[in-house]
Amino acid sequence: MLALSAGATSGLSAGDRAQEPDWYPAPVEYTEDGREKVDLELVLAVDVSSSIDETEARGQREGHVAALADPEVISAIQSGGYGRIAVMYLEWADADFQRVVAPWTVIGTEADAQAFAATLATSPFISGRRTAIGAAIDSSVSLIEGNAYEGRRRVIDLSGDGPQNAGPSLSAARDRADNALITVNGLPIDNSRQHPFRPSVTINVSAYFENEVITGPGAFISPTNEHEDFVDALRRKLIIEIAGLDPEAVMTRNG
Repeated sequence: MLALSAGATSGLSAGDRAQEPDWYPAPVEYTEDGREKVDLELVLAVDVSSSIDETEARGQREGHVAALADPEVISAIQSGGYGRIAVMYLEWADADFQRVVAPWTVIGTEADAQAFAATLATSPFISGRRTAIGAAIDSSVSLIEGNAYEGRRRVIDLSGDGPQNAGPSLSAARDRADNALITVNGLPIDNSRQHPFRPSVTINVSAYFENEVITGPGAFISPTNEHEDFVDALRRKLIIEIAGLDPEAVMTRNG
């Protein structure tokens, strides 16, 4: 029977055979206390304070969706030991404004990324006023420590276009992330557009994020200009975080 089966199979043309997928998902593994093992736990912490209008906020959402569904990002995810990451999307502003827009979601395929995108697309926009980066980091740390996943790496991806001007101590929040072995990376947005109801930012946002915000093993910033190259900057950043690459080597190679 085996010989007959093999002979029948060999008689099929390449076009008659079902095309084998290039990637097979790794079996889901769990810790002893029932948490799903993933390569990365990632909080996408996005600024929606008064310096970010609705168009820009929705642009950030769309940018995250586009970056997560990018073939290079999906390939990086699937190349990990577990072949999946756990992601959530948090919008933040004032000290008491940290809003989960998309809850923890496991992404291992483009279809998973699209499902995550659908959640972002249907959520209404709500703006805050002040910029409480310390509170955003504190909330992100709590969300990581209280989730149902066990990641090889744990990262908070914090984007914003200005310095802290409200809320609890930023340095204390960074210390808490350090003690929990959570890396905080930065996506500083150079937003020079002026608006009559928008507070002006007169500092170098990239330098501020590098000196005052990021922390932890391998922490880095990926600057972007006025949301225009947001997707490219975020895509590079995600690939570095997901694959655990050397940020300096990747940034140098990509200019």
